[in-house]
Amino acid sequence: MNVKTAQFRAVVHRKPIDMNNEQGKEAKILKSHYLTPFQSKLLQKSLEEDLHESYRQRIQIMLLADQGKSQTEICQTLGCCAATVRHWMHIARSGMAHQWQDCPIGRPKAVNEQYLDRLKELINQSPRDYGYSFRRWTVNWLNKHLAKEFGIELSNRHLQRLLKDMGLSTIPKRTEVKSPRGREKDGHSILISDLKSANDSESNGFWLFNPSNMA
Repeated sequence: MNVKTAQFRAVVHRKPIDMNNEQGKEAKILKSHYLTPFQSKLLQKSLEEDLHESYRQRIQIMLLADQGKSQTEICQTLGCCAATVRHWMHIARSGMAHQWQDCPIGRPKAVNEQYLDRLKELINQSPRDYGYSFRRWTVNWLNKHLAKEFGIELSNRHLQRLLKDMGLSTIPKRTEVKSPRGREKDGHSILISDLKSANDSESNGFWLFNPSNMA
């Protein structure tokens, strides 16, 4: 079980509320925002099946939205992009949650706004947040991760072109180190202060000038 799934279960599977007290009476009114009892039961049951990650995610979005979670909260809980959450919250509000399979995952599929939003989101996050052992994304691993989420398989060259068009890169920007005097120092340049300190370190005493030695 990954971190995102554990967080989702912690949110959805809550301690039962006593419907006889005031809190329970209020919960009867507020417990469902968009879903009918049939839809809620259907979605919960579907989560027990071996689903593609994208199918599982859309169900989780609608269940959390039904509990009154905001778009931002759902994004943080599931680690998905705002465009995806927005779409499936709209489906839940429209009363079509039981038709969650009507947007099939399959090929061929075109790159869309959700895919690009997610790409931008991933490039600014650490792969370790998603269970990977490495620190920086490569085009190949971005491609694999997005294919798993969206079912869209691109060539690495195509994905590299998308990154370039969006002004993004998997290569971190080089930072320049400045000396105390504000001058750039990259390890190849030598400052006067460096030479002075080097000469000072080689000197073990003082050199005295004696005029008599000049005679």
